[in-house]
Amino acid sequence: MQKLTDTISKHVQLTKEEQALMDTFWSKKVLEKGDYLLRNGEICRTDNYIVSGTLKAFCINTDSGDEEVLYFSIDDWWATDMESFRKQEPSIYNIQALEKTELLQISFHSFQKMLEQIPALERYFRIILESYLGALQKRIIYNHIYNAEYRYLDFLQTYPEIAVRIPQYLIASYLGISAEFLSRIRKKNKIH
Repeated sequence: MQKLTDTISKHVQLTKEEQALMDTFWSKKVLEKGDYLLRNGEICRTDNYIVSGTLKAFCINTDSGDEEVLYFSIDDWWATDMESFRKQEPSIYNIQALEKTELLQISFHSFQKMLEQIPALERYFRIILESYLGALQKRIIYNHIYNAEYRYLDFLQTYPEIAVRIPQYLIASYLGISAEFLSRIRKKNKIH
């Protein structure tokens, strides 16, 4: 819990009483490599903070059968289908552990109750959501105006901690290119 508390304190200050109250809303969960946090068609019942580990969110392309990676989440990040969580409706994608992952989870109803009882957390989660939306907006724009090489080099610069933890074929999927094409980009730019 301390790691989440430390992360929140970078954005909002909670009293000791609020911190103690916040702790009561969360539970721990451990996923082994390959375990699913969420499957397509299930309702996302929890918001999930990653204490340690790596997750990928993905859909299966119904035409090709290929996995298309939507995002990665690592230590000190969040992994949730926001639409499914907010509406408590079935998810359209999967979230799976790429390595052993320790999470802190909060249910939808507990999340609402926590925000009511600790109003300062509304600000924190707004900041997190704004950051997520900014990254999503950048990704959409970059996918439309920049070539694959530029997107890959930007990925390496923006997410160096992810680039060293994620297999190249998954990065290729995230970028919307083949693993072979990514290999050519890496060779051209002498990236090992």
